Amino acid sequence: MAKVFAIANQKGGVGKTTTCINLAASLVATKRRVLLIDLDPQGNATMGSGVDKHALEHSIYDVLIGECNLVEAMQYAEHGGYQLLPANRDLTAAEVSLLEMKMKESRLRNALAPIRENYDYILIDCPPALSMLTVNALVAADGVIIPMQCEYFALEGLSDLVNSIQRIAKMLNPALKIEGLLRTMYDPRISLTNDVSAQLKEHFPDTLYQTVIPRNVRLAEAPSYGMPALVYDKQSRGAIAYLALAGELVRRQRASAHTATA
Repeated sequence: MAKVFAIANQKGGVGKTTTCINLAASLVATKRRVLLIDLDPQGNATMGSGVDKHALEHSIYDVLIGECNLVEAMQYAEHGGYQLLPANRDLTAAEVSLLEMKMKESRLRNALAPIRENYDYILIDCPPALSMLTVNALVAADGVIIPMQCEYFALEGLSDLVNSIQRIAKMLNPALKIEGLLRTMYDPRISLTNDVSAQLKEHFPDTLYQTVIPRNVRLAEAPSYGMPALVYDKQSRGAIAYLALAGELVRRQRASAHTATA
């Protein structure tokens, strides 16, 4: 049964989509079966995976409103080696459409149920707002991975996001938890980066990933070529960091499974 992780942060530009694409490809490199769901109307994870968002016959929007099933909308991300549930601007209409539907918060969870056995990991790229789309992702997920920059306003935004996750867990998905905090665009030469990083270690010692994602030009360039950094430049610091993150994620899952059965 796949582990489902929502990659979420209410702040934009923190590396959510970059994390989704590169973590998906890195998990594939460790022989895991991966599905990446683009739940952002901007469709950046779709384009960054080498799929043209303007030429989609079906997308996640059609799945959410019941026009097609999940398998019919899937695409194969050739460079990354994972399955992709793509998105485009049609998804903006889902916000309005979902409000009028029954079980509006659990449309994605119900759509995923028949295929969860086929994957080891399902990653959901969330929009940068606590919208009905993000709520669907959090209701469908087992855990939340929060990418964040080590800067002053990030801590304030993190507090708001944690409160939102706790509310969703209380009302709609009791199993939901914060899987991990990921420091992105990390530059240890900046004193504020080190200060914020130290605070995260103090307040979230069990959830903060040891792996940090550095500022890296190759990592930033790769999406414009429709491929993960692992394919674009596997020797780059960004590619190596996401491979390390995949390893850390898998080890955590193995340890928690062992604890649960002990």
